[in-house]
Formats: sequence, structure tokens, C-alpha cells
Amino acid sequence: MTEQGAAICRSVVDTNADVAVTWVHSYVSQDKSKTFCVYDGPDPESIRRAAVRNGLPVDVITQVAVLDPYFYV
Repeated sequence: MTEQGAAICRSVVDTNADVAVTWVHSYVSQDKSKTFCVYDGPDPESIRRAAVRNGLPVDVITQVAVLDPYFYV
């Protein structure tokens, strides 16, 4: 990662914090045409608001719950 890339990531994290959203991680398709991002936030609208503030596109927000295989041991 370059210093410029790191600065952009820090900016996104700081902007997200203003609306109580945490960027957990992202996946990028092999052809780099799509990204799939995992965020934690109080509600889908907060995540959408953070994306708009960061100038990032949002096609779909799907609310999910954690399924942890070690929970059942």
C-alpha cells in the first residue's frame, strides 16, 4: 500500500466514525470491477450515509448476523 492509499483509508475510517460505522474489511473481484465491503453500524441508513460522505457507491445493503461454528462446540 502506498502512503496515498493509506491516507485514503484513514480518511474513510475517520468519516465513518462520525456516524458510528466501522469498516471491517472488503473483498475485490479478480477483475477489480466489483468490491464487497463488510461494515458494522447501528443501521443500514448509517452505513449508506457513511458511503455517501466518502463518495463511495452503494448498490445493496444486506443486514446479516454472525454465524460462528465455534459457538456450537
